Amino acid sequence: MKIGLVVHGPEIVDSGYALKILKFLERYGTVKARLGGTIGRTAVIDANLEDKIDISQKLFPSQSVDKFNKEGCDVIFLINYGKSSVTGHAFGYKVYNNSKDQPPVIQMERPGEPDGSVVPWRDDLAPLAAEIAMKTGLKLVSPEDIRNTLFSNDPCQATGQTICRKIAGVSPGENIFVNGMVIGKSTSSEVTIKAENGIITQIIGGTLKEHGVEKLGPVDLGKAIVKTGLLRKSRVKPRILKSEKLNTKYTIAYLNHAAEDVYKLKNADLVVTVGDDTTLVAADILYRFNVPIIGITDGDIDKVVEEGHKTEDSLIIEFESGWDDLVGEEIFSQLFNRQKTIETENIENFKSKLLQIISNITSQYQVKYS
Repeated sequence: MKIGLVVHGPEIVDSGYALKILKFLERYGTVKARLGGTIGRTAVIDANLEDKIDISQKLFPSQSVDKFNKEGCDVIFLINYGKSSVTGHAFGYKVYNNSKDQPPVIQMERPGEPDGSVVPWRDDLAPLAAEIAMKTGLKLVSPEDIRNTLFSNDPCQATGQTICRKIAGVSPGENIFVNGMVIGKSTSSEVTIKAENGIITQIIGGTLKEHGVEKLGPVDLGKAIVKTGLLRKSRVKPRILKSEKLNTKYTIAYLNHAAEDVYKLKNADLVVTVGDDTTLVAADILYRFNVPIIGITDGDIDKVVEEGHKTEDSLIIEFESGWDDLVGEEIFSQLFNRQKTIETENIENFKSKLLQIISNITSQYQVKYS
């Protein structure tokens, strides 16, 4: 049997269950695993599993499912470790409905918990799912039960140019992410996001973060990746990958959106990041590749990971509220000539020019050294 394994999220990797399930499924046939999502890539690197779980592409979970389906897999396992069975099942529902051609998907959710479950998202997979559930000690849950429990009154329907999306399993006080960008915070356990003409306009049961919405821009809310809470909860020892750069020139990159593919910058020598969330996420990822950052921030930070890291020689430059985008735009224009990457023969000279540009704009800032 040809088996595809879609690994989603850092927790399933950090817990050790991604590797356990991969080895378990090898009893049934040939298994090929790839990641679905972004933050899980860091967990795969920390666990030294790049040779077993393909992280070479940035793919949404449904895209990974579709890719395996096109490759002719007999069954595709979607494994996830949500913060609750509610969020996990809601995730599986969205992934399956965003996939094409009714793929043969079995979900394994929260395998280390008492409410861990196996869900056959296609009817003909029920016998195999029942066998897997029995052998792993997980509960068998039907898609019908999930639909009836979570989505019988799903408001995610298009009405003209307005789309609503109900978010399951939310706790008050959690960050709300859309495609990796914090767009608000929950104030209730009942949260619905509304968008008009692709722009998020309201969070029912939460407060909207206008700056995050502005940075996110237009989005297909029905298909977007929506998360709440922390992007990564586990406290782990980061794995630093060795670099053998022998540069005569140095590559410096510019990043102003946390939802962009930070991993594309792993070979840079320095990255300038704009915004608190972007700086926190990028610094933590690039730490694995020994890439320092210069973070342009204004103190409006949301806790998006349990524990963040920064490479030695990184700088955090903090301004008064609302100034980070303005300063970032000037740096992008004057130093980068509006190019995402530039080369320099002297990084210290680049830093001096950057600080001079900042000083010409305002004297109200603080520099924090790593």
